[in-house]
Amino acid sequence: MMRRRQFITLLGGAAAVGCPLAVSGQQGGSMRRIGWLFGGAENDRARQADLAELRESLAKLGWSEGRNLRIDLRWGDDLNRLGAYATELVSLAPDVLVTNGSSAMRALQQQTQTIPIVFTGGPDPVAGGLVRNVARPEGNITGFSTLEPSIAGKWLELLKGAVPRLARVAVIFDAERSSPLSPIYISSIEAVAPAVGVQTIKTPFHSAVDIVQAIDAFAAEPNGGLVVLPPPNTTAIREAILQRAAQHRLPAIYPSLADATAGGLLAYATDRVDQYRRAASYVDRILRGAKVADLPVQFPTKFELIVNLKTARALGLSIPETFLQQADELIQ
Repeated sequence: MMRRRQFITLLGGAAAVGCPLAVSGQQGGSMRRIGWLFGGAENDRARQADLAELRESLAKLGWSEGRNLRIDLRWGDDLNRLGAYATELVSLAPDVLVTNGSSAMRALQQQTQTIPIVFTGGPDPVAGGLVRNVARPEGNITGFSTLEPSIAGKWLELLKGAVPRLARVAVIFDAERSSPLSPIYISSIEAVAPAVGVQTIKTPFHSAVDIVQAIDAFAAEPNGGLVVLPPPNTTAIREAILQRAAQHRLPAIYPSLADATAGGLLAYATDRVDQYRRAASYVDRILRGAKVADLPVQFPTKFELIVNLKTARALGLSIPETFLQQADELIQ
């Protein structure tokens, strides 16, 4: 890989890592407990990288598993099991819960209104109905959002910029577990579409089988591409989209940087690893007595564009050099 520029800045004063000297006060303390509910597969390399970053960042703050910290893990690749996993974790009475994505957040919030929850990823939690006051969260949930609704129009602009011949775009979203923001994302895309000369086609799905059939049908006509909305956050759905896009040589843009690493053509999103580093600082502060209301929800102010040139070659695409100059990372 070739890194052009690397930057990610969240509204950050409140998330600053505490002074290392404060760590010594925890060396002989009692065991504290974190519950982790992750909407993804345990064998997913990107998800394992997230967990590794959280563990490493907590260790730097003085929290070592087996000495003064225990992390109970539940992996919710089967979204139908998220509620059961949330119940299990809450029954363990952890000091703080960590989660990602709106589905996992909701599953935990339905089980507890008292245990602090720190989320990473997911859409605007206000628009999604998870919190009302981002400056002083009034409930038990706070954290770091990766997306805001207007980004969807940017996804379409970027896909058109990479593939100027693009004339049709399937907007892919999960009809079964659609985010409350999906209609807002779609409106943002439809508002941009006339200006870039692209026809948009809403493409809902309920399962991996649905998405295969929908992409097969869409690919019957030329000059098409895909804009994938969040979620999907299951391995089966992501792999189905990636595989079908490759088979039909459809350019696509994804809402997670890990999707480009996995073989997607483009991704435009925030740096998830950095988010887990910052989430660790919130977990640390909660374990030391901070209240959720004192930890504001934070939003991204910078996004990264990744272009997978290996995928571009496989699709037979020649991406304009002016577009490549915008990229933060090129995967060779």
